[in-house]
Amino acid sequence: MVVEMNEVLAAIFLGLAGSGHCFGMCGGISTAIGVGSGGSQSKTRMVSYHFGRILSYGLLGAAMGAAAGVIELPFWRIGLRYAAGIMLIAMGLYTLNWWRGLVYLERAGKILWNPVQRLARPLLSANSPLHAMGLGAVWGFLPCGLVYSALTWSVMHADAIKGAYLMGLFGLGTLPVMLAASIGAHWMISVLKASWFRSSVGLMLIVWGIFNVLMISNHH
Repeated sequence: MVVEMNEVLAAIFLGLAGSGHCFGMCGGISTAIGVGSGGSQSKTRMVSYHFGRILSYGLLGAAMGAAAGVIELPFWRIGLRYAAGIMLIAMGLYTLNWWRGLVYLERAGKILWNPVQRLARPLLSANSPLHAMGLGAVWGFLPCGLVYSALTWSVMHADAIKGAYLMGLFGLGTLPVMLAASIGAHWMISVLKASWFRSSVGLMLIVWGIFNVLMISNHH
């Protein structure tokens, strides 16, 4: 498995760019787990919750990457590499709010989320690290355009380990704002949700995507 630095940075920055959206969708749960009963127990539950959430991202990336990697045909692999570059451009446009086509991925994910959320109900109290980790794992399936687009992008590398690695990095990229929500660091949330930050990341993703497409085109 070879992971290029631009892919590592893309995964992390995509997580950072989407962290404001993550905060809006599940920041309340993260905050509730963080404040809980206070002390080391709440910190353990908070870490367990985020570990479960990132673990589910990694497992999804591994499963989907393995499925895409079954086909060994050269044109399939080349097509996936083109698609990965195009997906980076699409995610940049989505981050900049210039094109919202990726919301269709989010709508499609609601079909999966409806039965999965039933599993989350018994875990909502998160009164133990195990329950918190389980809640985080289930919450990793929450319909989110950026999560699903990041998953689609990682799948296009057609490798289980690489898919898991990139989705894990994406999950780590969402951590700063989620941890800030848990400890009440509102200044960090403000920075990561700021329009200048999202614009910078969006433009970066578009440039990386165009660069990847041009490199593949020149190579083939």
